[in-house]
Amino acid sequence: MTKRVYIETVGCQMNVLDSEMVIADLRRHGYEVVDSPKLADTVLYNTCSVREHAEEKIYSALGKVRQIKEQTPGMTIGVMGCMAQKDQQIVFDRAPYVDLVVGPGQLHQIPTLLAKVRQGEGRQMAVSLARNDGTQDSIRRSHETFDPLRDPTMRPTPFQAYLRIQIGCDKFCTYCIVPMTRGPEQGRSPAEILSEARILADQGCKEITLLGQTVNSYRHVEGDKTTRLADLLTQLHEIDGLQRLKFVTSYPKDMTADLLQTIRDLPKCSPYLHVPAQSGDDEVLKRMKRGYTVADYLNMMERIETILPTATVSSDFIVGFSGETEEQFQASVRLVQRCRFKNSFIFQYSVRPGTKAAERLPDDIPREVKARRNQELLAAQDAIALEDQQQLIGKTFDVLVEGPSKKAIQRGDSADLVQMTGRTHCDRIVVFDGNRRQAGETLTIHIDDASSHTLIGRVRTVELVSIGVPRF
Repeated sequence: MTKRVYIETVGCQMNVLDSEMVIADLRRHGYEVVDSPKLADTVLYNTCSVREHAEEKIYSALGKVRQIKEQTPGMTIGVMGCMAQKDQQIVFDRAPYVDLVVGPGQLHQIPTLLAKVRQGEGRQMAVSLARNDGTQDSIRRSHETFDPLRDPTMRPTPFQAYLRIQIGCDKFCTYCIVPMTRGPEQGRSPAEILSEARILADQGCKEITLLGQTVNSYRHVEGDKTTRLADLLTQLHEIDGLQRLKFVTSYPKDMTADLLQTIRDLPKCSPYLHVPAQSGDDEVLKRMKRGYTVADYLNMMERIETILPTATVSSDFIVGFSGETEEQFQASVRLVQRCRFKNSFIFQYSVRPGTKAAERLPDDIPREVKARRNQELLAAQDAIALEDQQQLIGKTFDVLVEGPSKKAIQRGDSADLVQMTGRTHCDRIVVFDGNRRQAGETLTIHIDDASSHTLIGRVRTVELVSIGVPRF
């Protein structure tokens, strides 16, 4: 009998990749994917614990699917990912109708756990060891995840894919739960990464984004050979079929000159860098335990501007962190204005149980102050982005076409001629009037207008553009 699975994913690119691998594994065990929990006999939620909102979204979704389960005998509900690892038994306590809880390091067990539930063996839980619950090696092994299984239908587009090169994190920022939910930092073997990249290229992927919690900290030691991100990019660059290589998310102090020079010298490497700053004030950074100062961050920006002047840089900021004064917040505004990021992801601080900040630092900034600072910093970022985007009007860019734009999808446009969207080599979003057959091509687009987040253009030529030039 065919088994039908519905999966919903929240959170980062790591979670998107995890969901792809879980579905690939379930397909091997006879499952087909459906697009509604009402059509499924198995419902999975891949969760995030970075912010409280993401967790509450999942608990809300669980409450809704409970009603479907009551009318669907035999339905199995599973919670997987970071929230499952963090909450464990709490998930069962808050949602007793959930059948399995699976951490990020145990995703390969999901088919077996689902079978046990169906066989009447009761609720199932599989999670990794806590950071102090065993030897260093046993803890690392318990957080290992599986990567070789891939499912092209679960990707953002058929020609773009994520590839994990690193799991876990050892930075222990006081606000962050990731070191506990994803475990110790571990770089995957270069041989495994290259093998998987070749599979992706053979499947038609033109762009690969390398993933890691601090991806530019990647390091793998085998015998007397140490491989770092720059070495890995050089090896990946030789794979036929690949046109673009990206990586996220980076750590400021590991944005070294040799890495920037490698990006500069390899045409397939996108000159786009995502490097979270989190705050523009040294005292706040110290309370966050970020491990760098504002001066360190500005030195990194100077290195980027000197070695890779065509690069765009995006960032993350947290507003309303414990003890943040108005002057400290304004320092973040000034940092945004000075660095002129392509875009910034701005979040209001929320306490994450299990972090050092939750244990030691008060959540003492009122909610309305956090909200106001969020809007003010976002307005400053958007104003800068709009100015910089408008300077690109009249220029042309090589754009990897992803498919119909969000607006076209929201309108339900079904014609072949439709507004399409894609990205430049430095990750700027471009929309233009085109046709669906252009998806997956690299087109030269002339820019006629711009908003703070989107360039609006027209096709200058329908010929496939060589990946090497120009690099914008």
